[in-house]
Amino acid sequence: MIIFLHLFEILNKQTMNNFKIGEERLTLTQIESIIANHQKIELSETAIQRVKKCRDYLDQKLANSNQPVYGINTGFGSLQNVKVAHENLTQLQHNLLLSHACGTGDFVDLEIVKIMLLLKIQSLSYGHSAIAIETIERLISFYNHDILPVIYTQGSLGASGDLAPLAHLAIPLIGYGEVYFKGEKISATQVNSVFNWQALTLQSKEGLALINGTQFMSAYGCYILIKAKKLNLWADAIAAISIDSFDCRIDPFEALSHQIRPHKGQMDTAINVQNWLKNSDLMAKDGKQTQDPYSFRCVPQVHGASKDSIDYISSVFETEINSVTDNPNVFPDEDRIISAGNFHGQPLALTLDFMCLALAELGSISERRIFQLISGNRGLPPFLIKNAGLNSGLMITQYTAASIASENKQLCTPASADSIVSSNGQEDHVSMGANAATKCLRVCLNLERILAIELLTASQALDLRKPEKSSPKIETLVANYRKVVSFNEADRFLAKDIAASITFLKTTEI
Repeated sequence: MIIFLHLFEILNKQTMNNFKIGEERLTLTQIESIIANHQKIELSETAIQRVKKCRDYLDQKLANSNQPVYGINTGFGSLQNVKVAHENLTQLQHNLLLSHACGTGDFVDLEIVKIMLLLKIQSLSYGHSAIAIETIERLISFYNHDILPVIYTQGSLGASGDLAPLAHLAIPLIGYGEVYFKGEKISATQVNSVFNWQALTLQSKEGLALINGTQFMSAYGCYILIKAKKLNLWADAIAAISIDSFDCRIDPFEALSHQIRPHKGQMDTAINVQNWLKNSDLMAKDGKQTQDPYSFRCVPQVHGASKDSIDYISSVFETEINSVTDNPNVFPDEDRIISAGNFHGQPLALTLDFMCLALAELGSISERRIFQLISGNRGLPPFLIKNAGLNSGLMITQYTAASIASENKQLCTPASADSIVSSNGQEDHVSMGANAATKCLRVCLNLERILAIELLTASQALDLRKPEKSSPKIETLVANYRKVVSFNEADRFLAKDIAASITFLKTTEI
């Protein structure tokens, strides 16, 4: 009896530590924490009641009426006028998942798949999708056991929901497709065997509820935003190292200039840079030039604009992830089933394109600082190497940064400016938000690489200033960096240094 009570207490404690879906608004900070801490999730009691109420309402509605309701007892898209017999409604949903699971391209990163699962569960928890409680509980089991469906990056127009990627997310529920489990790619039937599960038989509307929605775009956006906020802080820190290494002035970071142009991001960036440079011996030197190049002097204005953009984009995504985005939407209290367009990804497409610009600009100005640091000016040797000529030093790292910065410019062509007709003309304006999402991730990862190269360059320049020192804060950061990337005395294999620098940015908290 004592052992039983002890086990009950352990299980109860574990349940208490679960994040309760449907209890409160989901934020980017919560998503980051849930994922990082491998926190399990469960439906709140309120969400359970909403989900059951909505499903019961639809079942009763279909039992008492033979009226056509889009996607529930009709075909899909341009097949909306094809009535489907009641006895075929389950087959209709089954067919829907199979026919729409036609993604291709690269595999979606598993962290993003995990966020997709979380966001799909969140959206279904509001009780306007008519999902069966057994279906959403199976999705939660997938999430909690790290059963992550194999999803492809290509296939969504970002309009009638992320149809293809979400179909790949959902088909394991009915025993099809593949998943990653315990580091291996296995079939859905194998997973069912491991857990002694039966493949689900979907009821009316459920397939549509699973594949309509913006969770592919949203998951990418959340993943990028979480990463982007960290990279923005890194951009300030690394810029501060470059500023001191290039013998710049502190004046552009003093509060007076920013108080008369008080953009929040600009002011925050100036404070960040000042904090990094506090008590720097290099900064306190006399005889500095009266002005510095824009890539140093305008860090508050450029980095700050990206900060403000990211804050705005975050607000759009936090609205989206706390919304119902499938179709049709079911309103039990109002006795209404409304076919509308909440699946359309336009708000996300526009802001993902905007985020490409915000992140690319951080990379663009970083590359310019790299260029200035290796230029042989302000007492620094050409290409930051001793015996330049025999050694090329960091010459080609700037080429690499320039190549990546230019690739980002190319990736900033807005996906949302495009549209293409689908479903025989029924879906005649699409957001292309999925393409915006996948290219935005490429921009984000490119920014990380450029900043890693600037860190490599600025640290080399700073060490060449010895015995003069920067601030205690910067000296500590560079000392930690030197544990993974040593000072460059002579030409060596630099790809290894860049890779180590990228890892340093990913694994170091600032």
